[in-house]
Amino acid sequence: MAGAVGAEWTALSREIRGCALCPLHRTRTQTVIYRGGEHPWVVFIGEAPGKAEDLAGAPFVGRAGAKLDAGIARLGLGPTEFGIVNVLKCRPPANRFAVEAARTCRPYLERQLALLRPQVVVTLGRWALRSMDPGAPPIMTAAGIPRPVGGWEVYPLLHPAAIRSRATAHRWERDLGTLAQWLNEQRR
Repeated sequence: MAGAVGAEWTALSREIRGCALCPLHRTRTQTVIYRGGEHPWVVFIGEAPGKAEDLAGAPFVGRAGAKLDAGIARLGLGPTEFGIVNVLKCRPPANRFAVEAARTCRPYLERQLALLRPQVVVTLGRWALRSMDPGAPPIMTAAGIPRPVGGWEVYPLLHPAAIRSRATAHRWERDLGTLAQWLNEQRR
């Protein structure tokens, strides 16, 4: 990233890499900070890094990442138009979302969003949605319906890793199609 934003991003990334504010730092291989364009129009927020992400140091590079990448391609977003972050910056043991760690990581997420300044935020899964909007309805109710949250236009989706049945695959496809239409309206 260039300029003042780049310097701030570099400092924030360094701070995240050195974070020891919660117990998750003890078991991480790497922190997982960001992947995407410098000035994304859309930022996808996942819940937490998995094993592949912990090893690579980048979000959504495993199986769920392949599903997300296919969905992003279907949305017609180019590589500079989107970015991907996680609520948690370190992999939680047994891939169980750590609510206390989310409270610790929340300021990092807020600073990332403030620097990236996307027009649209897409949350992936219930914990990402709840991290952005603690009063949100359950993900199966909220998914596919855009909502204003703290100055952001937030579009909740199911987490790609949750697509394990025909019903959730159908829901993912339907909500992704609705997101594509909604994004086209936002571009106007």
